[in-house]
Amino acid sequence: MIPKFEVSIIIQKPIAEVFDSVYNPKKLAGYFTTAGASAPLNEGATVQWEFADFPGPFPVHCKQMTQNKLIVLEWEASEGGYNTQTEFVFEAINSNETKVKVYETGWKETEKGILSSYQNCMGWSQMVCAMKAYLEYGINLRKGAYKPLSEQTTA
Repeated sequence: MIPKFEVSIIIQKPIAEVFDSVYNPKKLAGYFTTAGASAPLNEGATVQWEFADFPGPFPVHCKQMTQNKLIVLEWEASEGGYNTQTEFVFEAINSNETKVKVYETGWKETEKGILSSYQNCMGWSQMVCAMKAYLEYGINLRKGAYKPLSEQTTA
């Protein structure tokens, strides 16, 4: 089994607004990167994403960006030594609805690689739901959902 997945959602906003919520670091931090994103996702750029509940910033490489259509990202797999790739595909359903699809591929067929793919599938599912809540209702679903790293305990 080659680990890969797709998640999707329909957001009741125009495509330019939905695209910008992933591309624009200030908007992305409003619902997803709880400790910030260093720069826009321009093609060829390497930006730092950071989460309050995850140890430190990590580099995200924007491999491809087509305005209002596609963002392709790459970063190191959690088990290290190779990269995975994530594609955001934006499709206008009509002038006020946009379908967002997120695909991720590239894990090794190891126990850790497969587990990481499941964890990322959960994360991207949460991300698109948080994006919908943020864009349609101005709500940040991640606020209070995860303990900051400094408050986490190991059991």
